[in-house]
Amino acid sequence: MNHHIAFVGGGNMAHALATRLAAAGAFDLVVAEPLAEQRARFEPPITTTADNVAAVRDAAAVVLAVKPQVLETVVREIGAAVREEQLVVSIAAGVPLASIEHWLGGARSVVRCMPNTPALVGAGISGLVANAAVTPAERRLAEDVLGAAGDVVWFESDADLDIVTALSGSGPAYFFAVIEALANAGARLGLAPETARRLVVATALGAARMAEDDDPRELRRRVTSPGGTTERALSILAQGSLPELLDAAVEGACQRSRELACEFAGDSGQPPDGQQQGA
Repeated sequence: MNHHIAFVGGGNMAHALATRLAAAGAFDLVVAEPLAEQRARFEPPITTTADNVAAVRDAAAVVLAVKPQVLETVVREIGAAVREEQLVVSIAAGVPLASIEHWLGGARSVVRCMPNTPALVGAGISGLVANAAVTPAERRLAEDVLGAAGDVVWFESDADLDIVTALSGSGPAYFFAVIEALANAGARLGLAPETARRLVVATALGAARMAEDDDPRELRRRVTSPGGTTERALSILAQGSLPELLDAAVEGACQRSRELACEFAGDSGQPPDGQQQGA
C-alpha cells in the first residue's frame, strides 16, 4: 500500500493535519507551499517543496489545502500529474465536487471535506462527501487523514455540506461569541476579566463533555431548579428569542454557503448536487 500523502498548501489546517499524521507515523508526508516562511513551520519527518506538481506525483492521496479563491488555478496546475488511482481530498470551503472534477480534467476520486478550527488542537469534526469514483479503501484513507484532527462524519451530497458548513464549520465562532459575552458579563459584575473567562471556558468544556453522552434538553432540565438562578437566567434568554436567533444564524450561514457554492460551480457549468444555478 502507498503511504505517501501530499498536501498542496501549507496553512494552519494543513499544518495541524500533517503534524498529527507525522506523530502517528503511518504516512510519508510532503507539503507543497510557495512561501518559505510557511514551509519552515514543518519539521522532519515531513518534507517540503515549492513544487506542487512534484509533490503530488507519487502520492496515494493529494490534500488540497489552499484558499477557495486560488483552488481552480492550483487544481488545473496539478491536474495532468494526478492519476486515476490517486485520491484527491479538498478542504477548501464552498467548492463543490463537480468543479474540482472538472478542473482535474476527467474522472478522478474526489472527497470534499468541511473541517473546523478545533482541528488545530485535535478536537475538530469534519463533514465528508465523496464522488462516485471513490472506493471503500479510499474512503478509509480519507478518514485516516481527516481523523488525525478529530471526528469524521460522511454525508451524501454537496448540499449536505452546506448545512455542515453552517453548523460545525462556522459553529466555533458562535460558541466563541457566547464565551466572550458571558465572560464580559462576569467582569461587568465584578470579577477579574481573566477569572471570568477561565470560569466560562471551563464551564463550556464540562457542559460539552456531558452533552456527548446525554440529551441536552434533559441536561438542561436537570440543572434548572424551580425558582432558582438558572430558571431566572433561562427565562430571560427565552424572552430574547435566543433559540430563534441561533436558528436564523445557522440558516443564514447555510444560505451563504449555497451562494458561494453556486459561484464556484459557475466555473464548471455544473451546479452542486440538489441545487440550481443562482439559488
